[in-house]
Amino acid sequence: MAAHYTTATGTPWLSLVIPLYNEAESLRPLYDAIKEALGSGDNYEILFVDDGSTDESLSLLHSFQDRDESVRVLHFARNFGKAEALAAGFRESRGEVIITLDADLQDDPQEIPHLVSTLAKGYDLVSGWKQHRQDPITKTMPSHVFNAVTSYLTGIKLKDFNSGFKAYRRRLVDELHIYGELHRFLPALAYWKGFRVTEVPVVHHPRRFGNSKYGARRFLSGFLDLLTVLFLTRFRRKPLHLFGTLGLACLGIGLAINLYLTTIWLQGEAIGTRPLLQLGVLLMVMGIQFLSMGLLGEMLTVSSVEERGRTHVYEVIEPPASPTNSQGEAGTAASRIQAAPQAGQPSRQAGWR
Repeated sequence: MAAHYTTATGTPWLSLVIPLYNEAESLRPLYDAIKEALGSGDNYEILFVDDGSTDESLSLLHSFQDRDESVRVLHFARNFGKAEALAAGFRESRGEVIITLDADLQDDPQEIPHLVSTLAKGYDLVSGWKQHRQDPITKTMPSHVFNAVTSYLTGIKLKDFNSGFKAYRRRLVDELHIYGELHRFLPALAYWKGFRVTEVPVVHHPRRFGNSKYGARRFLSGFLDLLTVLFLTRFRRKPLHLFGTLGLACLGIGLAINLYLTTIWLQGEAIGTRPLLQLGVLLMVMGIQFLSMGLLGEMLTVSSVEERGRTHVYEVIEPPASPTNSQGEAGTAASRIQAAPQAGQPSRQAGWR
């Protein structure tokens, strides 16, 4: 049954962002499935992001555009990767709610209303959890390990970080800056910025056409990107906590080694040719370097905070408007959204910063 979304303006309320690369065989059945799930109307848009496909994908997308005004196409001259495709899709999308899904028919468009309804419960990002994943064990087992390690290290309890089937609010995508392979960690990046994140089980289908575009190299890249995310989330605003800890550890071990060597030197034993002396000096030099890097990072952080102001999002909830308020005060809240009041409670104004 088709879901319908309304908007008071001429812009679509819902945007579907679909990155693709050489998925010509999947595009027509995907398009038909989306139209069946959402119906017709001008309240949503389908934004296909062609990441430099070399098959017939682009010509098929043009044929969709010829008969459907809700279809928009972004085309890269060559393949830049999924993160770049998503970043472009977020930038060009117009909806207040953005849904991302893959073009390989493994994500079911019938789940879109489920994601949107969960988002309406107060969340800013809803991730689709492929609870019964229809992939070979060579993909599922490494993915389980990756998700478990990522959940433990980032502190966000999700079971499926890799899922491309997600729902976002506009205010969230405007805050996120994606590059490299960081699209796999969008829930963690959103969570550490102060947004509300959750996940819901979704239907997952076997791949019908083509092959996966990712190989074993993806897992090595994922590990390196996880280190990047941990640094950006936990230590971005306090780099001295990371480099200072490493520096003090190296400095302490090096100092202990050199004190030991000094003691035995005072007892008359030669230490000039001992490798332990070189290790002690090296560790002390490394400790000083780590501490210096941390202090320089703190200086850059202070400059960044002074320039940009806030670093996390938060909600400002004003008291209920009184009848004596002047009409002129309404203009000061032009950028705010109205929080839906609960039954029996006065309406309060809420604004996101």
